[in-house]
Amino acid sequence: MRSVYRVLAYLVALEVVIQTALIAFAFFGLRKWIADGGVLDAAAIRNHTATYTGAEGITVHGVNGQMIVPVIAVLLLVASFFAKVPGGVLWAAITLVTVVVQVLLGIFGGAAAGLGVLHGVVAIGLFVIAVIAARRADVPVPAEPETPTSHHAAGIA
Repeated sequence: MRSVYRVLAYLVALEVVIQTALIAFAFFGLRKWIADGGVLDAAAIRNHTATYTGAEGITVHGVNGQMIVPVIAVLLLVASFFAKVPGGVLWAAITLVTVVVQVLLGIFGGAAAGLGVLHGVVAIGLFVIAVIAARRADVPVPAEPETPTSHHAAGIA
């Protein structure tokens, strides 16, 4: 189960990298499209008429970030209860809370550009947190302290 925990934590970190690549793909495609004469306005966004290389990156970024990443984070938390990773439950919970914050920043980021900045910063934090969680799976489980047994405690005279 420690391996499952490790893999799920590393998957969260990998998802941050994928999310970064997707949004960069979308942004640089949009930038080129506008430089080539494309016009992005409210109508183009509302009617999905802004078709450019990379436009699908925005959609996949949203679906991946709002559905796939949270599911992985929840699975990580569930696995943490069985994995016997020292501090594993704590780091899985921190990962999940950070994912929730990240999703909320993404959802409400359209209302305030400053939230977009936080969305990027929290993404870096999520990556670090997920890697720390994954590496916790390599920490040995502390041995149970041995209880000295005496003949009297065992009922032997």
